[in-house]
Amino acid sequence: MADLGLEDFEDTGPSGGHDDDGDKAAADLAPVFDVPVNISAVLGKSYMSVSQLLKLGAGSVLELDRKVGEAIDIYVNNRLVARGEVVVVDDRLGVTMTEIIKSEDSNS
Repeated sequence: MADLGLEDFEDTGPSGGHDDDGDKAAADLAPVFDVPVNISAVLGKSYMSVSQLLKLGAGSVLELDRKVGEAIDIYVNNRLVARGEVVVVDDRLGVTMTEIIKSEDSNS
């Protein structure tokens, strides 16, 4: 997957993408571009006792709390921000975001 900078995204503001204030706002964000964040794509969860965990080995099947085809949760710094689908990109797994979660909805 390619690294994308802010300039790779089209501005869809009310002025049609030619807003000098938008360019200024993007420049104001420059100090945070290199701040690392932890991104997790959670396929599902499972709860078990330590004794059950110790019985797992190669070939064991771990049942998750999701159904086949159900969206996965995408977390940034342990905060739910989106849901998406698993995709394959050049023999690697990736995630396509299908829904952005508003901050007031992410407390679930």
